[in-house]
Amino acid sequence: MMAASLLRRDKKATAAHLKADLNRTDNSSGVRQLQELLDAVLNPEKPAADGDALDWCKCLIAGGEGFDEFCKTVRSYDNATLCGLVWTANFVAYRCRTCGISPCMSLCAECFNNGDHTGHDFNMFRSQAGGACDCGDSNVMRESGFCRRHRLRTGENIPLIPRDLLLMSEMVLPRFILCIIQYLRDGYVEPDTSTERDLQKVLQQLEPQISFLEELTKMGGAMRTVLTKILTNQQAFKELSMGQEENLYAKKNYDKYLSALKNSGLVSVEEKGQSAAADVGVGAEGGAGAMVLLGNSGPGSPDEQCKEEDQDGGQSVGQRKRVKLSSSTKDPCIIESLKHKCFLEELLFWTIKYEFPQKMVTFLLNMLPDQDYKITFTKTFVQHYAFIMKTLMKSHESDTMSNRIVHISVQLFSNEELARHVTEECQLLDIMVTVLLYMMESCLIKSELQDEENNRHVVVNCSEALLKNNTYWPLVSDFINILSHQSVAKKFLEDHALLMLWMSFVSFFQGMNLNKRELNEHVEFESQTYYAAFAAELEACAQPMWGLLTHCKVKETQEYTKTVVRYCLETLQIWFDAIGFIDEPAPNQVTFHLPLHRYYAMFLSKAVKCQGLDLDSLLPDQEMLMKIMVHPLQIQACLSEIHSNMWVRNGLQIKGQAMTYVQSHFCNSMIDPDIYLLQVCASRLDPDYFISSVFERFKVVDLLTMASQHQNAVLDSEQERPMLEGALTFLVILTSLRIHLGMTDDEILRAEMVSQLCMNDRTHSALLDLIPENPNPKSGIVPGSCSFEDMLSAVADFKAPVFEPGGSMQQGMYTPKAEVWEKEFDPIMVVLRTVYRRDVQSAMDRYAAFLKQFGIHTGNPWPPYKERTPLHPCYKGLIRLLHCKTLHIVIFTLLYKIWMDHQNMSEHVLCMVLYLIELGLDNQIQDNKEDEEPCIEEHCHDSWFPGTNLLSNLHHVINFVRVRVPETAPEVKREAPPSTSTEASSYGQNSRRLSGNWRENLREAQVFSLVAERRRKFQEIINRSTTEATQAVRPKSSSTRWVPPGTPPQLVTEILEIRESMLSLLIKLHQKMSSKQNSLSASWLEDIESNRLAHGDGITAIERILTKAAARSCQIKRSIQDICGKVCPPVPPKKNSPTDKKAMDKEERRQRARERQQKLLAEFASRQKSFMETAMDVESPDTEAAMDLGASEVMESEILYDCVICGQSGPSTEDRPTGLVVLLQASSVLGHRCKSTEPKNLPTSDEEHVYPADTCGAANDVRLTLMQQFFKDSSCLQSVSIGWDGGVYVQTCGHTLHIDCHKSYMESLRNDQVLQGFSVDKGEFTCPLCRQFANSVLPCRPGRGTEAGTWHTPTNKKTSVLVKEVEELQEKPGLFPTESNLSKEMELVIKDIKNTTQKKYMDYGRNPGSPDNDFLFMYSVARTNLELELVHRGGNLCSGGASAAAKRSCLNQLFHVLAMHMRLYSIDSAYNPWTKLTQIVQIKEADSFDEERPEVPMLFRDVPSLLIIFVLTMPQPLRKEHFTCVVKMLYNLQFTQALAALSTKFSSEERQAWSTSGALKKSAANSDKSFEALLSHVISELSKDKSVYKVNSEEATMLSSSVWSPQSIEFSLQQFCLPFLRLSCLLQHHLYGDNLTGCLEEEEFASLAVCLGLLPSAPQPANTVQSASCLEWPVNTFDLVTQWGAEVKGLSQIHAAESLTLLVHDPQWAAPRLLQLPDNYNIIFQYYHRKACSACKKVPKDPALCLVCGAFVCLKGVCCKQQGICECVLHSQHCGAATGIFLLINASVIIIIRGHRFCLWGSVYLDAHGEEDRDLRRGKPLYLCEERYRVLEQQWVSHTFDHINKRWGPHYNGL
Repeated sequence: MMAASLLRRDKKATAAHLKADLNRTDNSSGVRQLQELLDAVLNPEKPAADGDALDWCKCLIAGGEGFDEFCKTVRSYDNATLCGLVWTANFVAYRCRTCGISPCMSLCAECFNNGDHTGHDFNMFRSQAGGACDCGDSNVMRESGFCRRHRLRTGENIPLIPRDLLLMSEMVLPRFILCIIQYLRDGYVEPDTSTERDLQKVLQQLEPQISFLEELTKMGGAMRTVLTKILTNQQAFKELSMGQEENLYAKKNYDKYLSALKNSGLVSVEEKGQSAAADVGVGAEGGAGAMVLLGNSGPGSPDEQCKEEDQDGGQSVGQRKRVKLSSSTKDPCIIESLKHKCFLEELLFWTIKYEFPQKMVTFLLNMLPDQDYKITFTKTFVQHYAFIMKTLMKSHESDTMSNRIVHISVQLFSNEELARHVTEECQLLDIMVTVLLYMMESCLIKSELQDEENNRHVVVNCSEALLKNNTYWPLVSDFINILSHQSVAKKFLEDHALLMLWMSFVSFFQGMNLNKRELNEHVEFESQTYYAAFAAELEACAQPMWGLLTHCKVKETQEYTKTVVRYCLETLQIWFDAIGFIDEPAPNQVTFHLPLHRYYAMFLSKAVKCQGLDLDSLLPDQEMLMKIMVHPLQIQACLSEIHSNMWVRNGLQIKGQAMTYVQSHFCNSMIDPDIYLLQVCASRLDPDYFISSVFERFKVVDLLTMASQHQNAVLDSEQERPMLEGALTFLVILTSLRIHLGMTDDEILRAEMVSQLCMNDRTHSALLDLIPENPNPKSGIVPGSCSFEDMLSAVADFKAPVFEPGGSMQQGMYTPKAEVWEKEFDPIMVVLRTVYRRDVQSAMDRYAAFLKQFGIHTGNPWPPYKERTPLHPCYKGLIRLLHCKTLHIVIFTLLYKIWMDHQNMSEHVLCMVLYLIELGLDNQIQDNKEDEEPCIEEHCHDSWFPGTNLLSNLHHVINFVRVRVPETAPEVKREAPPSTSTEASSYGQNSRRLSGNWRENLREAQVFSLVAERRRKFQEIINRSTTEATQAVRPKSSSTRWVPPGTPPQLVTEILEIRESMLSLLIKLHQKMSSKQNSLSASWLEDIESNRLAHGDGITAIERILTKAAARSCQIKRSIQDICGKVCPPVPPKKNSPTDKKAMDKEERRQRARERQQKLLAEFASRQKSFMETAMDVESPDTEAAMDLGASEVMESEILYDCVICGQSGPSTEDRPTGLVVLLQASSVLGHRCKSTEPKNLPTSDEEHVYPADTCGAANDVRLTLMQQFFKDSSCLQSVSIGWDGGVYVQTCGHTLHIDCHKSYMESLRNDQVLQGFSVDKGEFTCPLCRQFANSVLPCRPGRGTEAGTWHTPTNKKTSVLVKEVEELQEKPGLFPTESNLSKEMELVIKDIKNTTQKKYMDYGRNPGSPDNDFLFMYSVARTNLELELVHRGGNLCSGGASAAAKRSCLNQLFHVLAMHMRLYSIDSAYNPWTKLTQIVQIKEADSFDEERPEVPMLFRDVPSLLIIFVLTMPQPLRKEHFTCVVKMLYNLQFTQALAALSTKFSSEERQAWSTSGALKKSAANSDKSFEALLSHVISELSKDKSVYKVNSEEATMLSSSVWSPQSIEFSLQQFCLPFLRLSCLLQHHLYGDNLTGCLEEEEFASLAVCLGLLPSAPQPANTVQSASCLEWPVNTFDLVTQWGAEVKGLSQIHAAESLTLLVHDPQWAAPRLLQLPDNYNIIFQYYHRKACSACKKVPKDPALCLVCGAFVCLKGVCCKQQGICECVLHSQHCGAATGIFLLINASVIIIIRGHRFCLWGSVYLDAHGEEDRDLRRGKPLYLCEERYRVLEQQWVSHTFDHINKRWGPHYNGL
C-alpha cells in the first residue's frame, strides 16, 4: 500500500510533499494519500501512549517546516482582542470592582499590572476554582480598565492569513480530534462497575494528545478559527463519527457511545413508561425514608446505570404528583436523552462523563476568545446542563468536579448578552429550575412540624450528602449569576409557571431541620445538620431572592412584585394546609427556616419602600395574617428560651442555631425579615390580641399578676425572669426597629456600623464582614447612597496600630467618635445584632466609660433612649401596640411588682417597661376618634382603664384589684372568703388554667384573662371573615396541655387595695431608687433642664418620662405636682415573705460583691507593682553601691542574694552557690554589621544582589585565615577574637536562685505533664519569678561587693613600677581551685556555653580541641558580650549612665567564670605579648633554618582582644591601678596602629611631607606625645626595604584628592582608637562599678580618656583634646615603635599586599541592620512568588525570604531537605547561628526560628487601614509599616525574641 511506503519515509519530507500536492488545483490524489496515511497513523487500536502519531500530526500540520517555526508564523497572524488566559486553582489573579461590570470579573497579573488601576477598589486573590482573564471583553468590564495590549483593537492591522498556511491543519485535525474521541469512547466504563482509577488511566494516556490541542489554542486567533470550524461542523461529524462500515472496531466503538448516551436524560428511558402510572398513587405509601425520585437507587440494585430508576416505586412518600417533572415543564428536551450533532457536543459529553479532567476544561476554555465558538459552546453546555448535574450528584469527587463546572459556567453566564441569548433560545431558566427541583427531590423526607401524624408536607433532609457537602452549589451559583442580569431576571419574573415551580422548590426548605425540645435527658447525639440547613437557606433561597429584588426597584416593576407576593401567599396557604395548622403552634418545636415567610416579607418591604405600592393591597385577610405571624413569633420566643437555658438538653448545637440566626451573614435574610413580618402583622391585627399572643408565646402570662406569689405551669422560677426580659425586649425591638419601616439605606448602614463599633473597636475588614451585605455588595457604590468609607469616617476615628509594651502587635482600629456615643448609641440595635450576650455588656461598659470620661455620668448608666426615624405612613398601625389596654395593664402590673419587690423582677425589666412607656409618649396616635367597633369597647377590661391612649391612662388611679392566689400566699386573709368570690368561680376553668389572673376593680368583679381574651378575638375575626370556618376552632381547651405534674395548692380569690396610678408608681419608684423620702419636690418640673436627661441611670429615665408626659398634657402635670406634694413613704407589703426580701437584696449584694472585688484587685495590682519595682532594682549586684554605706563598711559586707524559689536571702558560698538566671544563645548579629550605616536593599529584580563579603563576620574570617597562612598558630589564636558569627550571648532577667533549688525546680518541670513551649530536657525553663525564658544558671562568686575599697584606691606609683607589677602578676601560676560545689557549677556553665553554639564556630585552630582554641573561644565570649552591649547602647557610650541593659547585665559574673577557667592555661612567658608591649627586647638573630613560623607582629594584633586576655589571665580580683596600666600600654599600641593605617592612605608626596615635618619635632621636649613626630617615625620605619607603601601607590594618588590637614588626621586617629576606648571603659564599668558619664558625641573621646585615667582631667573645651596627649610610654617611644615596625619588616615570606591588609584593620562597624524592604508589598510578591529556588530549580510551594541576608528558600520544601532538616531551619543555622527571620511570600507574615522553636511574629506590611492580611486572603494593597519593622529589627539586635513573643512551638526541623 502507498500509506506503508509513506510511513517509512522521513516525516518532514513527506509532509512537504503532501502539502505541495494539496495546493494544486486538482488535489484529489493528495487528499487520498493523506487520508490513507492518517488511517494508518491515527489508528485507535494502537495504544494511546504511542508518541509516534503525535509526531506525525505535528509534522503534517507544519507542512514540512519545524513545528516551533510554524507556531511563530501562525502567532504573527493572531487577531484576538481578548486575553482569555485560562488558569487553574491556586493561581494568583486580580479583581477590580471599579472596572468590573460583572462581579465575577478577573484579570491575570500581567493585564492587571499593564492597566491603570490606581485608586481603584481592587484586590488580589487566589483562584479557588480557576478562571480566565477578561481583559478586552467589554461585556464583563469597562474598557478604561483594559491593559495596554488589549486596549488597541489589534484586529485591524493584522495581515490576512495565507490560505496554504493552515491548509494541512484543516485536513489533519478533524481526524486527530476523532481519534481522541474514539479513545475516550473506548476507555469509558460505567463508574459502578469500574473503579475511578481506570478512568484516570485512560486520561493519563491521553495527556500528550490533549496537551497538544491546548498548545494549538495558544497559537492565537487564526488557529482557533480553524478549530472552531472543525468542532462545530455537523457534516464532518456525520461522516466520521459512525466510522466506515467495514471497520468493525469503529462500529463497536460507536455502539458503546450510543449506550452511554441512553441514560443521559434526566429521566431515563425506562422511567418514561411509568410516569403515567405514577399519577395514581397520591397518598402516602409505605413510610419508608425519602421520597426518592432519581439518582438515588435502591440498595443492592444489580446494574445501577440501567435499572436505577425502576427502584424507587415502593419507596416514594408524599405527593407523588409533584414528581411528574415531564408534565410540569414546557420543554420535553430537558428530560429526553441527548443527541449530538458535532464534535464539540461529543467532546463536552465525554468531558462530563470523565468528570471534567483539568486539561480538557482548559482546552475548552482556551477556545472562548473565538466568538462563534463561544456561542456554540454555551448552547452545548446548556444542552448538557441537566446531564452535568446528574453526573455531579453521583460523583465521588464532587468538590473537585464542582470547581471545574463553575470554572466553565462562570465564563459563560457572566456575560449578559450570552445569558439572555441562551435563556431565550435554550430555555436556560426552565432547565435550571427543573434540575434544581430534580436534585432536591432526591433527598426529601416527611416534615414533622405541627401535626406529626398527618403532615403532608415534605422537606429536604439536611443530613443527606447533597446538602451536607453543598453539592448543589455549582447549580445555585450559576442560577444567582444569571439572575444578576436584568433581562434574564425579568424573563423569570414574567413566567408564572416558572415562578410557581420556584415557589414549590422554596417550600422544600420551609420548616427543615426541625428542633424538638428535649425535656427529660440530654440528647445522645448532637447533630450538626444545622450548618447544612443555614447554608442551604442562604444559598438556595435567600441569594436568588436578593438577586430578584435588585430588579424590583422602580415603579415600572410593580407587576413583578405583585405576582411574587401572590404566589408566596398561595404557597404559604398550601403549606399551612399541608402541615395541618389551625391556630396554635405545636409546643416545644422550633424551626429557624421559613424561606416562604421571608420571600413574602422582603417583597412587601421592597414594594412599599421602592415601588410606592399600597401595603393593604398586598396583604391577605386577618385570619391569614394571624397564621403568618405564628411561626416567626415562635422563633423569637424560642431564642429567649434558648438563652434562658430551657433547651440545654438539646446540646450546644441549638445555641449554635440561635447564634447563626442573628449572625451578620444571615441576619438580613433571616431575623430582619421575620421581625419586619411581625411588625406588619402587628400593624394590621388587633393590638390586644397581638400583645397577649406575645406574652403567651413567651410563657410569662402567669407571672403578670399583682399577687406576690403565683404558679407557673410551664416555666421553672429561674427561667421566669429571663423569659419576661425576653418578652419585653422583643416588644421594644418590635416597636422601635425601623430597618424596613422608613429608614433610608444610608441610615441603615450608619445604624449597623454604629452598633458594631459600640460593641468593640473593629478593624476595617472585620467591620466590612460584620455589616450585613445588602444584595448590592458594599464595595459597589450605589448611586445616591453614601459609600462605606464615607460613612465610616463620619462615625468613627481611626486608631493607628500601636505597640503594647508587651510587644503584642495591634491592628489599626476604628473606634466610635464621642458624638456617636452621645447621640447615636442605640442599645436596641446592639441587642438585635449581638451573637454573644457578652457583647451587649461590652457595649454598655464602653458607653459607661465614655460617660465617665466626659463627666456626663459617673455611676452605672442605663441604656440610653434613642429617638427613632419617623414611621412610613403604611405602618402607622404599629403604634397602636403602644396604646392598647392590654399593654397598659401589663405595664401597670410590672411597675407595681417592682415597687413591691416581688420575686423575679429585675433592673432590666424596669428598664424595658420604661422604654415602652417612653416610646408610647413619643408616638401618639394622631386621631383620637374612637373608631373601634363598639362591641370591643363593652368588654371587661374597661374597668381597668377608660380609653386606649397612654397619656390619659397614665394618671388613671386603680383602687382595687381582685387576684387569684395560692392559699399559701401572704395576701390571703385567714377568714371566710368574701362573697364576691362566688361570682368569679364561674370563670373557674379559665383561672385554673391561668393561675394568676388579671385583676379587676372591686366594683366590676370580672376577671380578665389574657388567653381567654385572645381566643375570643381569634373567634371574632374568623366569624367575621368566614362563617364556615368556625368549626375549625379546636374545641378542646388548651388547658390540657398546661396541667403541671402534682396538684398545685388551691387557688383562692383575694381583693388587693392598690389605689395607685402608673404615674404615682413611677414617682414612688423614683423615691425608692434614689432612696430619699421626697426625692421629687412639688416644683421639680420647673427646675429641670431637659438636656441633662439624655444619659444616666433609672432615676434619670423616670425623670425624663415624667417631664415628657407633663409637657404633653397639663392634666398630667397637675397630677405629678399633686403626687409630689403628698410625700408618702412606700407602703410596706402586709407580710414581707423571706423570698421577697431575698430578691430585693440580691441586686444589692451583687453590687457590693463587685465593689469588694474591685477593691481587692486594685490592692493586688499596687502590691504587684511595688514588688516588681523592688525586684528589678535590688537584685542586680552592680547597683549594690546605691546602698549608701560608708566605704569602710562596704569592704566587710558580702553581697546578699535572694533566691526566688525558696525566698531566703544570703551570700553565695562555696558549698551552696547562688546563680543568676541566664539565657545563653548563639548570635551572628555582630557578624552581619557592615561599614555603611545605610541598610542593604532587598533585591526585587534579577539585576540586584546582596553581597555578604563586606560584613564584619566575613572580614574577620579573612583576617584570621590570612594570619594562619604565615604565622604560628598559637599566636594567631591570641591575636584576634572570634564569635562575630555564632558567638555566645549571655543575658539575664536579674533574678537569682540557689543552684540546688534550681535543680529541684527543673525536676518538677520535668514531671509536669503540661505542654510547655520549651524543652526541659535541653535545660530550658522560665524564671520562677518573672517567667522570662532561660536555659542556664551562672554561678555568682562568693566575696565582697565590687566596690571593695582597697582595690579601688588610686596610687601614685610610677608607670614603670606598675608595668613591673603587672608582669609579676601574669607570671603567678594559676591556682587550681579546690574541688567544691561552686567550681563544679562553673565547669558545668562553661560546658553549657560551649554547647550553645555549633562546633564550626569554635574550632578555628589547626588542631581542633587544642588549649589554644579553647582559650580563644573563652575570651571571645567576653568580647562578644561587650561588643553586643555596645551595640545595644547605640554603638557609643555618649548616653552614659547605667542603661536598662546594664542593670540586668551579668558581665561581672560571666567574667569571673571565664577568668576562673582561663587561669588554668598559663601563657608561656617567652611569648607573653606584655613584654613586647613594654620592653625593648633584643631580637635574636633569626635562624634561617628556623622551622617555626614567626609570631604575629604587634602591629597586626587586635588590641581589644589583648586587653581581655590580660584581664582574664591575671589573678582576680584585679586592682584598678593595674587595669589602668594595662589599658595605657595597649593604647600606645592602638595609637601606633592607627598611625600606620593612616599613613597607608597618604599619597607618596604627602607621606614625604609629613615625614619631613615630623622629623623636626622629634627633638622637641614632649615629642613622645605629638602625633606628627610619631607619624614621621612610623612612616620612616615602614618605608624601609620591602615597603608596604609600594603596593597601591597608584591608587592612592587617585583617591586622595583631598589634602590631609592636622585636624582631619586628628579626627581619623580618634575614630580609630575609639572602639578600643569604648570597650575598655565598658569593661572597667562592669569590673569596678564605675559610672559611665554621659557626654556629647564630639566629646566622647575626651570623656572616655578621663574615665580610663589616660588623661588627668578633660581640658576645656573637651573637643580640643589631642589623641596623642593620652600616650604614656614605659620606655623610649621611638625605640619601641621601631621594634614593632621591625617585626613587620622582618617577614620574609609574606607579600607586601597581604601585610598591608593585616595592617589596615579598621575597627569601626555600623550598627547591624535588616535589609531595607520596598514600600509596596506587591513588588516583593510579584518578583518572588513565581521565582524558582536556586537549589532545586523549582518554584517553591511556600517561598520564604531571609530578612537578614536576602536568601530565597523553600519553606517546608522536601526538595531542599538535607539530612532530614528543611531549608529554612538549615539557613537559620548557617546565617544566624540558629536564629532566622523569614518573610513568607504567600502569607506576608514573618516567622522567627530560634533554635528548635519557631513562632509567627506577625506582619510588617499593613493595608491602608493598618491591618495585617495574613495569607493575603483579602488581597488589598499592603504597605511597609516602618514602626513594626523597626521593632522587629530591634528585637533581633537585642536578642529579645524569646522574651517578647509568647506563642512558640517546636518545628521538628520541618520548616
